[in-house]
Amino acid sequence: MSDILNKLVAVLEARKGADPESSYVAGLYAKGLDAILKKVGEEATETVIAAKEGNAEQIIHETADLWFHTLVLLVDQ
Repeated sequence: MSDILNKLVAVLEARKGADPESSYVAGLYAKGLDAILKKVGEEATETVIAAKEGNAEQIIHETADLWFHTLVLLVDQ
């Protein structure tokens, strides 16, 4: 599992130097910490809502989004 995370972190690090017009993650980095935090907050809220609704497929989707944006935050910081 750590190999997958290491590869993902390498991609996220590489996106720091990418054109914000060509990469979603580069766009987040370009917008700054507040934009990244906003996405983490949105995904956390969507995860909670999915869990409250009991929709397993949506819980998985939203949790994956939350994890991804949290990794973006960690790499940014």
